[in-house]
Amino acid sequence: MTSSVGAPDPDADRARWRAFAVCLGAGFMTLLDVSIVNVALPSIEASLGARPSDLQWIVAGYTLAFGLALVPAGRVGDVLGRRGAFVAGLVGFVVFSAACGLATSAGMLAVMRLLQGVSAGVLNPQVIALIQQLFRGPERGRAFGLYGATVGISTATGPLLGGILIALFGPGEGWRSVFLVNVPIGAALVPLALRYLPREERGRGGRLGIDVVGLGLIGASVLCVMLPFVSTAGGPDRTPWWLFAGGLLSVVLLVLWERRTERAGGSPVIPSALIRTPSFSFGAVVGTSYFAGFTGIFLAGTLYLQAGLGLTALHAGLVQTPFALLGALSAARSGSLMQRFGRWTVVAGVVVMAVGIVGVDVTVASVEGPRAAVAMAAWMALAGLGNGVVISPNQTLTLADVPVSQGGTAGGLLQTTQRIGASVGVAVVTSVFFATLAGGRGGLADGYGPALSVGLRVTLALLAVAFVVSVVDALRRRQDAVSEGAPPPASPSRSADR
Repeated sequence: MTSSVGAPDPDADRARWRAFAVCLGAGFMTLLDVSIVNVALPSIEASLGARPSDLQWIVAGYTLAFGLALVPAGRVGDVLGRRGAFVAGLVGFVVFSAACGLATSAGMLAVMRLLQGVSAGVLNPQVIALIQQLFRGPERGRAFGLYGATVGISTATGPLLGGILIALFGPGEGWRSVFLVNVPIGAALVPLALRYLPREERGRGGRLGIDVVGLGLIGASVLCVMLPFVSTAGGPDRTPWWLFAGGLLSVVLLVLWERRTERAGGSPVIPSALIRTPSFSFGAVVGTSYFAGFTGIFLAGTLYLQAGLGLTALHAGLVQTPFALLGALSAARSGSLMQRFGRWTVVAGVVVMAVGIVGVDVTVASVEGPRAAVAMAAWMALAGLGNGVVISPNQTLTLADVPVSQGGTAGGLLQTTQRIGASVGVAVVTSVFFATLAGGRGGLADGYGPALSVGLRVTLALLAVAFVVSVVDALRRRQDAVSEGAPPPASPSRSADR
């Protein structure tokens, strides 16, 4: 397919944007499932008799499986072709979405969500790599800006769309439609993907060489961190805190194994070349801590709105809609802002997001009834404004120095860190939420207000990590630009052409 660089080719340009539209449609659907299930949790709890730990796995299990599948799937796309991997992931997502909608127990739903997450993990690194492949320079920033808007809309409008579906089909069985809605959408996208995505030669990236042991050690370390927090929902006496030691051991073994694999000429999950690339390393840490912070807001916030304030699923979704609208608006502008201000765009976004979360915290800790929901919607709008200029610019800056041939692997690893952060964040924030709630039913909103407030303070701590690392990276980039004799604001756009 003709590159965006060089003589204009109207047909090739239209083909590129059609392929991009298919990528956005698939990315929207898979990322929507990260949050759309949140408003359905009370209905799932009542219909299937789900326990708090079941609810945590239904949400965090999808995100974790999503993240662990990303790196091998990115490698498969780089080597065997992104179009085929894209279609395979899309078909799997449709099939397991249908299985989720037909689940007869909380355990079955949790397992199907894991498989649905694997399918989403196969699909999404192809989206990132295709954007890298299709666009260059300022156009790539624009494309990632639109992708960032899609991420923001899908993640934050999930509660609203879920609420509408539950209102249409009823609270008893309406939660099934939250999953079944993916079936016709995905079925329509499959032929479009086969028609518009660029065909590629196979074997471009060498041998496949997926590091199964490395992936297993990553999974083990994440589970060792998550399980104690998930188990906290069953009572502090049942919490296996000793698993943290197993997580630390898994990390040590992972480092040793990755070094051994690379010395032997293999393909480690975490290539040392990427780790030695400062833009990638800093960006991955920012993405991990940021996703760990903000993802858990929607699960705990939805339980507060429905169980605490007594709102319907639809009204709970409406409260969170301003987050989506303002996030989409700022994400659409994030590309041009990043070209001008570089990493400082992300710094500003994290600050605005944190201010919005502080506002929500103050609200739920001091306001009761409908006024709390209205105030929460206003503060969520401000948080969304910040969120829109964090995700996409961070993605572009993180991948700026990565060769296109490694785009799938790098994009997969970046998303893996983000999804792992999200799954751990959901486990931590919700465990604190449930533990506070179980400790006493007093306080605003029948105890749900204080519980959400404590959870939001965990979120703020995680956002603080993202802020500090973003500032350090921004200063590093400025120093590098001065050393090279180039104006600092030009650095992101210059490196985006590499």
